[in-house]
Amino acid sequence: FRIMAGKVKWVTDIEKSVLINNFEKRGWIQVAENEDWNFYWMSVQTIRNVFSVETGYRLSDDQIVNHFPNHYELTRKDLMVKNIKRYRKELEKEGSPLAEKDENGKYIYLDFVPVTFMLPADYNLFVEEFRKNPSSTWIMKPCGKAQGKGIFLINKLSQIKKWSRDSKTSSFVSQSSKEAYVISLYINNPLLIGGKKFDLRLYVLVSTYRPLRCYMYKLGFCRFCTVKYTPSTSELDNMFVHLTNVAIQKHGDDYNHIHGGKWTVSNLRLYLESTRGKEVTNKLFDEIHWIIVQSLKAVAPVMNNDKHCFECYGYDIIIDDKLKPWLIEVKVFFFSLLYVNASPSLTSSTANDRILKYNLINDTLNIAVPNGEIPDCKWNKSPPKEVLGNYEVLYDEEMAQSDGTDRDLRGRPGQSPGVKGSRARDSGKPVLTTWK
Repeated sequence: FRIMAGKVKWVTDIEKSVLINNFEKRGWIQVAENEDWNFYWMSVQTIRNVFSVETGYRLSDDQIVNHFPNHYELTRKDLMVKNIKRYRKELEKEGSPLAEKDENGKYIYLDFVPVTFMLPADYNLFVEEFRKNPSSTWIMKPCGKAQGKGIFLINKLSQIKKWSRDSKTSSFVSQSSKEAYVISLYINNPLLIGGKKFDLRLYVLVSTYRPLRCYMYKLGFCRFCTVKYTPSTSELDNMFVHLTNVAIQKHGDDYNHIHGGKWTVSNLRLYLESTRGKEVTNKLFDEIHWIIVQSLKAVAPVMNNDKHCFECYGYDIIIDDKLKPWLIEVKVFFFSLLYVNASPSLTSSTANDRILKYNLINDTLNIAVPNGEIPDCKWNKSPPKEVLGNYEVLYDEEMAQSDGTDRDLRGRPGQSPGVKGSRARDSGKPVLTTWK
């Protein structure tokens, strides 16, 4: 019979109590990086070294880490868009009903990322698009930065030309990936609550990309701006109006340090049900789940699906006033020693935040390290429902294929992602099912 398993030996290069308390309460043993370890919660800088050709080393079957080697295919703004564009083209080539377009040539089901270009590479394409609708506002973001750093809004081509002249040594001369920017059409009709703009932060855990198996954390939240929204061009420079990042909003005069300008997703749901009705609210959340699954399917072919890895991502979604959700970006969930705030910010600004993050890590560990025992990379990564905590299965590719939902592209919204015994809500008319 099985002798009682030894204790998990852990290492981290991130000194955060919400993390360390989770290891200690399991009775796990802290060891040094150069000793034998089973579980290493590491920063993205370290993961690069672990998997790099020069400095990397071979992980054994009883070792797991909290990032996929090339997670940046999803978490870098430019690469995420590139992968989604490639995914759409592939589906189109296959003649998939998912890639259907309307009479204006817009994707009916896959139009969930604002029109985006890379700069400097796509500068001419951008100019062409800008001229089609010269009154539009665009948002510029540096590819490799977080927390609202280096972001600005433009509504005139001259602003970009000026910007490129201002930084002679920057990206329009240097093609270095560090200097690259993305420019996206700004969602200038966001859904407002109390006159303020907000976005949704949702946590998604991926245990394997091929087959894809992912989980949605039920306790996501909304982040509000502190100043009422106006699309007025005179306020384009006021980031308290436009950016929801806590790292920016906490410097505002109206920032509330108790609740941190946050609402739970369940509060948002209740609010929308009471103001817009249950059916449209359900449809909105179905669409949000759908775009998350599609974004993961878009990167799955290029992701190094290393069996030693799992990853928790922070999805940022904006809802417009027509209740259409837009995927803005996906962040790596890690605590960085380089920033006061993490990326996504894992420095708890409020007590509620700290509790949320402690519980999120707890539930993540219960799925990634079954029973808190020494990991075995060969297991099928399919934990029993009892251990999911506040996670729920978002999509299980194997199950979806075995019960035929992946082939049956038309169904009703709200059908479950390869979860057995689920009931679909009857919407009366066939629409694209959420889970393909």
